[in-house]
Amino acid sequence: MDWMVTPAADRALSDVLPSALAALGTAGFTDVLGIPRCRSAAVLLVDGLGWSLLREHAADAPALNSLATGEPLVAGFPTTTATSITSLGTGRRAGEHGIVGYTFAEPSGGLLHPLAWVSRGADGRRRGLLDEWPPEVAQPTPTALERAAEAGVAVRSVAPAEFGGTGLTRAALRGGEFRGVHALGDLGAELLAALAEPGPALCYGYHGHLDLVGHVHGPGSLPWRIQLAQVDRLVDSLLQRLPAESVLLVVADHGMVAVDPADAVDADSEPALRAGLRLIGGEPRARHLYPLPGARDDVLHAWRDVLGERGAVVTREQAVDDGWFGPVVTDEVRSRIGEAIAVLRDGAVVRSAAEPGESALRGHHGSLTAAEQHVPLLIARG
Repeated sequence: MDWMVTPAADRALSDVLPSALAALGTAGFTDVLGIPRCRSAAVLLVDGLGWSLLREHAADAPALNSLATGEPLVAGFPTTTATSITSLGTGRRAGEHGIVGYTFAEPSGGLLHPLAWVSRGADGRRRGLLDEWPPEVAQPTPTALERAAEAGVAVRSVAPAEFGGTGLTRAALRGGEFRGVHALGDLGAELLAALAEPGPALCYGYHGHLDLVGHVHGPGSLPWRIQLAQVDRLVDSLLQRLPAESVLLVVADHGMVAVDPADAVDADSEPALRAGLRLIGGEPRARHLYPLPGARDDVLHAWRDVLGERGAVVTREQAVDDGWFGPVVTDEVRSRIGEAIAVLRDGAVVRSAAEPGESALRGHHGSLTAAEQHVPLLIARG
């Protein structure tokens, strides 16, 4: 369909860390993105900073837009934080690393929420899975950070202090030293300290408040624009202090689209959207559907009938064959993907009873539109 951006085979978010490590001269990595050769590199991920949003609000982000001279990256599918950060951290697509959505099927029969590493069963009960299904088992592929540390690179991850030791951090970003921060000031200071290392050195940094404000108030809203300006000031302060022979890369995990909650389809009030389903996973713009035995065709028909032109509902086989989850999908990962997948062009499919918080949000992501798929790769050299 012409509104879909099918994840490309190259120039993807998953290429960033391997390309940065190649630019540092680390053996075993290839630069496919044209990163300048450097002594140290920092990758700052700004959650929710889509390419189109950045360009549309250039007046609020002059420093960021001064670096927006190239082409955007493709985030991968689904365009959600857990998946994208694992793609960035491993250098692989979801079909290999296995973190295939905001929520997805886990071996005991529930839905894993990887941001919290808890599972919700069909009965709604939640339980932690850190011991039962450890992140290192769910995502056993060595991360780019682990490989870099083994190669002698000084590796550091800088993120909110509460992220230390979480399931997603262990799955996506294990390797090197974790440094917990509390605000933009110490985030920036930690990035600069890493860039000042004698090298080779690699630092990953994360900022999440732009995504939070976008979800609550909507992307492009005044609160969102004020938050974007704060991120821009952080980047401007880094640009003024970049050490010689260092490179700063600013990327994002996904874009975001505005959705009026009143216009969303509510699966919890549409019996046809619940019939024949064991579990409904994913998020409002990208749903994993897990039918009861023999019910898949009925589920496909019902969801296509209700959604109509709002989106597309495809089988797991079609999504895999079309490369949504990358060129490789392992057998183990395939079982985590819904037997049917619903992606939205317009609006969202919410669950007012099962997901009341998510259902009230005014900004969403997850689907295959350009607004969600295209993310920046901004490069600055000291």
